[in-house]
Amino acid sequence: MRQEVGEVLAVFTSQKANSQRIEEKCLELDSKGILGDKFYAKDMQRSVLLTSLESYALALQEGIEMPNGALGENILIDYNPYALAVGSQIAIGEVVVEITQNCTICNHLSFIDKRLPTLLKDDRGVFVKVIKSGFIEKGNKLYLL
Repeated sequence: MRQEVGEVLAVFTSQKANSQRIEEKCLELDSKGILGDKFYAKDMQRSVLLTSLESYALALQEGIEMPNGALGENILIDYNPYALAVGSQIAIGEVVVEITQNCTICNHLSFIDKRLPTLLKDDRGVFVKVIKSGFIEKGNKLYLL
């Protein structure tokens, strides 16, 4: 049973030359992560970060403005997956991903604002591994499986 829950708002990669996120038109994913991303084939349990727009809204409520991609996400969605259990699967376009863990807070967030690590402790994102390879782009629908 597939339940539509939202859609992709933006997709990003990290480049090896710097830690900046680059907004892309499309991502290609396989079992090792996102092709062309600096984390590709490094740790398949943590190579793809899914973040909800809600994380940016939480920060904005505290007066912290930041551009999409600033939280280090690869896929920004308009659905909050943070309460889903590890092992939950989500179909995004033709890709299927499985939640492996909640994202831990990285120290680099304090460079944006010192309050961010505490504020987004449980609400920064979820790491997923790729179960079914394919392409993801802005506008793709999300389905809980």
